[in-house]
Amino acid sequence: MAAAERMVVIGGDATGMSAASQARRLKKPEELEIVAFERGHFASFSACGIPYWVGGDVTGRDNLIARTPEEHRARSIDLRMHTEVTELDVPGQRVRVTEHEDGGPGTQRWVGYDQLVLATGARPVRPPLPGIEAPGVYGVQTLDDGQALIDALEKNEDLAGEGAPGGGDGVRRAVVVGAGYIGVEMAEAFVNRGYQVTVIDRGQQPMSTLDPDMGALVYDAMCAMGIETVRNASVTRILTDARGRAAGVATDDGEYPADVVVLGLGVRPETELAAAAGLPLGESGGLLTDLAMRVRDHGNIWSGGDCVEVLNLVSGRPQHVPLGTHANKHGQIIGANIGGDYATFPGIVGTAVSKVCDLEIARTGLLERQAAAVGLQFETVVIESTSRAGYYPGTKPMHVKMIAERRSGRVLGVQIVGRENAGKRVDIAAVALHAGMTAEQMTGLDLGYAPPFSPVWDPVLVAARKASAAVRAARPN
Repeated sequence: MAAAERMVVIGGDATGMSAASQARRLKKPEELEIVAFERGHFASFSACGIPYWVGGDVTGRDNLIARTPEEHRARSIDLRMHTEVTELDVPGQRVRVTEHEDGGPGTQRWVGYDQLVLATGARPVRPPLPGIEAPGVYGVQTLDDGQALIDALEKNEDLAGEGAPGGGDGVRRAVVVGAGYIGVEMAEAFVNRGYQVTVIDRGQQPMSTLDPDMGALVYDAMCAMGIETVRNASVTRILTDARGRAAGVATDDGEYPADVVVLGLGVRPETELAAAAGLPLGESGGLLTDLAMRVRDHGNIWSGGDCVEVLNLVSGRPQHVPLGTHANKHGQIIGANIGGDYATFPGIVGTAVSKVCDLEIARTGLLERQAAAVGLQFETVVIESTSRAGYYPGTKPMHVKMIAERRSGRVLGVQIVGRENAGKRVDIAAVALHAGMTAEQMTGLDLGYAPPFSPVWDPVLVAARKASAAVRAARPN
């Protein structure tokens, strides 16, 4: 009987364990041995849920864990925790691993593979600022990060600001550096915990994933919530107290006291291993793959999730989009192909949704600057509508921006900022983008209507009508 193939997975979260699980469904242990290496303490967890755990909406760390290492092992997946891969030997089809089970320097050895899955994820941006390594400065990338932050908050909240410059006034203060998805979600988490929150961002407006005019709506709403939002500001250093703990943040224009500082500056692909092994990387530093999620020009090496670039179907260009939705899909596709089935990942349209307190923020497709960068000419419209029929109790305002290609009218992007049920309306636009619909075609969509859910004309369709009219007006006579 032929020996089983060996599938080695580097990274025990969404892509890696989805790939392992799907391959196991298709091939028995005697046909395919699966070994997965994870350097951290947790596997198969939802990093997206960490801000809601910190803020108290999610109770308990275990609720963010989809499957434990023991559950993976019970399915004949040899998941080895606290084990770091430090080198790839592509010609020799092996990886060097260091096992840290006992907390010591670790034992190194080589492990061979027939199929290799790189699911190394992304690393948070952590600029080399003075004081950045001080106690009291936290990231929120892993469950370890979230647990460390929660432990510190629960330990220190009774101090009521004593650690901050000028503190001891009974006010708990948090500074969040960065106003992207993680930044605004962490701002909400601290508001929920009763903190006075300052968000510092170097952008013109919060949420650089929106156009500035839509980001301005987010800024106004955050200020109205009592969240101090500092724009066009670069952090120069982390302030520390006499004990060496973080006590605030300094910018070129001022200082902002804090009991806790959280970094939400985004992430970059974790591809140092791949780069050292000579695997192909794109402009963002993400791995380049084919439609089957196979690393280009390497027949038995696969990759997906936050460490790869994917094709943007609207711009036609590769892009780094670190989202759990894609990571899980990539893993399913990789596992299917290694398991003898067939699957591909055609690309993305760039759909994302978030919220800060009761404000919902969503986008799909291209921003104005992205459309211009790839040479597209376009028309843009912004409409204000309501979440329900105007006469129905509880209706809230909603702004929708639509970008449509000049002449053709093809929808290029949609952004939505509003209250209840605003965010998930972006899915209407995401489907339209996947289908290559024009704004005029969108106006004919047969969407559900009842006064508690929508006006007669849904806000997205109102934007489509206005965009269609703008395209017609721009056409030459």
